[in-house]
Amino acid sequence: MKTILSGAPLRAATLALAVAGMLPLGAHAASITLYNAQHEQVVNQLAKDFEQQTGIDVKIRSGEGPALAAQLVAEGDRTPADVYFTENSPELMLLEEKGLLAPVQPSTLAEVPAHYNSPAGQWVGVTARENVLTYNTAKLPAAQLPQSIFDLAKPEWKGKVGIAPSDADFLPLVDAVLAAKGEAATLEWLKGLKANAQIFDDDEGVVAAVNRGAVATGIINNYYWDRLHAELGDKKTRSAVAHFANGDVGALVNVSGAAAMKSAHNPDGAQKFLAYLVSERAQKLMAQGHISFEYPLRPGVQGDPINKPFDQLHPPALTIQQLGDDSQAGRLLRQAGLL
Repeated sequence: MKTILSGAPLRAATLALAVAGMLPLGAHAASITLYNAQHEQVVNQLAKDFEQQTGIDVKIRSGEGPALAAQLVAEGDRTPADVYFTENSPELMLLEEKGLLAPVQPSTLAEVPAHYNSPAGQWVGVTARENVLTYNTAKLPAAQLPQSIFDLAKPEWKGKVGIAPSDADFLPLVDAVLAAKGEAATLEWLKGLKANAQIFDDDEGVVAAVNRGAVATGIINNYYWDRLHAELGDKKTRSAVAHFANGDVGALVNVSGAAAMKSAHNPDGAQKFLAYLVSERAQKLMAQGHISFEYPLRPGVQGDPINKPFDQLHPPALTIQQLGDDSQAGRLLRQAGLL
C-alpha cells in the first residue's frame, strides 16, 4: 500500500532525501557564488544558460581581476566564493601558489590544450586574447608601424603612443617582458614608455583616443578594438589593428581561466560550472555572441571572424609559469612611475 504525504510531511521527506543525496536539489536550493573578473555582459549570459541547463543558481560578484584575487587571498577559507573566473592567468597562479584552489576534474582539463591550463591542474583555460597595437590610419601609415613593442620606448615615439598601465590587462605584458628580457631591461622599457606615452585609465580609453586621433597608436588587447568597431561600424572606425610578428613580446596571448575554490560551499556545483565553461555549448556562446571577441580555447570552435585566425598568431614562446603571478610587474610599474 502506498503512503501519500502532503503539506509539511512531504516537504520534510523531500528535504531528507535531498540531504541524503537521493534527490537533486532544485534551482532554489542549489547555488554557487562566482567571483567574476570577466566581461559582465558575457558572464551574465553564461550564468543564465548554466542555470537553465543545471538548475544551479549563480550568484555573481564582479570586479577587477587583481582586486578580486587579493580579496580571495585575504578571505582564505572563509570566502563565500565557489568559483573564480578572470581575464588573466597571473591572478590564477597567485591563488594556486597560496594553496586556495581545488584540483579541476581531469575530464574538464582535457577539453582544452594542456599549455593553456594550470601546470598543476588547479584551474582551466577558457578563452584567450592577443596583445595588439591599434593605430589611427590617418595619423600613422601602416608602413611606419613599429616592428617591436620595444620600439615604443624609443625617443621617436614620444607623444605618439597611449597606454593604460593601471588596467589589469597591462600587467601580463609587463610579466612577459620581464620573463623575456630580465628586470633591468623591463624597467628601462617602462621608463621609456613613461617618457613617451599618454596615460589612460583603461584600454577602452586608449582605443577610443586612437580612433578619434588624440594619439597615433596604443597598446591594447584585441577585443577592445573589436568592440569599438562593433559599436561604431565601418564608417566611424578610423583605426585598425596591427599584430606584432616573429614571436615579439608585443604579440603576447593572454589566457582567461576559471578555478574552483578549495573551500567551496558547493564543490560539485563549482566543478560543473568549470566543465560548462569549456563545453562546446558555452564556447560557442562566447565565440559567436559578438560581445567578448575573445578566442575560444576548445578545439574545433571557431572564433569571431573579425579576428585574425588563432592559428595564425605568433606569440612569444613563454609559458604560464614564466608569466608568474603579477607581483614583480606591479613593483616595476611603480618603480617606473607608471602607477
